[in-house]
Amino acid sequence: MIVRLVKMQFQEEKLGDFYALFAKVRNQIAAFPGCKMLKIYADKSDKSIIFTHSEWASEEDLNLYRNSTLFKATWAETRNLFKAAPAAWSMEEIN
Repeated sequence: MIVRLVKMQFQEEKLGDFYALFAKVRNQIAAFPGCKMLKIYADKSDKSIIFTHSEWASEEDLNLYRNSTLFKATWAETRNLFKAAPAAWSMEEIN
């Protein structure tokens, strides 16, 4: 299983646009083959900092999503709303 965390900081006046976009695509992302879970978090002290947390059955599933039309269209809209460059991590659980 792959855990994916993405940190994004938005222009304050564009935060509502991001939430509207995420609400529109959330179910489609969650239903993408291999997606096991999708959550969104806001930083407690700076609400313009948003994290998405997703879990994927495999790295192949994550990469299929990242190369999909859904991801490309969503990311094209999202990146126009950023205040700072995003950061992303793909991790595996260590038992």
